[in-house]
Amino acid sequence: MTANTSHSTRKRFGQHWLQSEKALAQIVNAAALQPSDRVLEIGPGTGILTRRLLPLAQSVVSVEIDRDLCKLLVKQFGQAENFLLLQGDILSLNLAELLPPAFQNPNKVVANIPYNITGPILELLLGTIAQPNPQPYDSIVLLMQKEVAERITAKPGSKAFGALSVRVQYLADCEWIADVPAKAFQPPPKVDSAVVRLTPRSIDIPANEPRKLETLVKLGFATKRKMLRNNLKSLVDRDRLTELLESMQLNSQVRAEDVSVANWITLSNSLGDTSGDINVDTTET
Repeated sequence: MTANTSHSTRKRFGQHWLQSEKALAQIVNAAALQPSDRVLEIGPGTGILTRRLLPLAQSVVSVEIDRDLCKLLVKQFGQAENFLLLQGDILSLNLAELLPPAFQNPNKVVANIPYNITGPILELLLGTIAQPNPQPYDSIVLLMQKEVAERITAKPGSKAFGALSVRVQYLADCEWIADVPAKAFQPPPKVDSAVVRLTPRSIDIPANEPRKLETLVKLGFATKRKMLRNNLKSLVDRDRLTELLESMQLNSQVRAEDVSVANWITLSNSLGDTSGDINVDTTET
């Protein structure tokens, strides 16, 4: 959410007004907007970021759930021909049906997202391993909770590397752009934040059976400190898994957090039909 202290924040919407000019500049610079870009902004708040996006893009579609904030946004930007405001929950709106021709198919996302729905927003924008977004964005620049940013951008072997890291990095290149301290907001949240840029991409060697990969990742990280062979024992014979890990030059006692995205894909593709038709729950681990 972005700043104007004349509107009281609402806890149920996770509102904290961004006030830092430095952070706003970092967000806009990371988006590298061109005059032909069509931007989707989630949670414009009172429009401090919107104001910076409108002169740089062909169009800006802002989605705001707070009706009172929508009134403020209309007063500020209602006359701008390249601005469209949608009131509602981004997770339930069908943009393809709602957007008029001039605003169809946004190609970039630039937003200070509500932190309480970060996971669902990431899935909305990127899709899942099994069902990637069929119309991927050129880039997605988000201001989010620092802890989540650390997980998304984490490298294998680091403490932050987990199931979310694998799922997001399978679908996009993830870059840490900047730290944003809590004091950059009013009122300050209890957590620090960070700007992250996600660039959706095609996988060089994709998973042959994406649902199987989702299953492996979910179970592999189910008990993070356990060895991978123990977490996956319901899916694959211990000796067979040891053989596969060693063929990838991985220790047979490796833990899930030490396995790269590429190795997760290799493992999934090497297992053939081992995992069968297991029901996959892709909620964040």
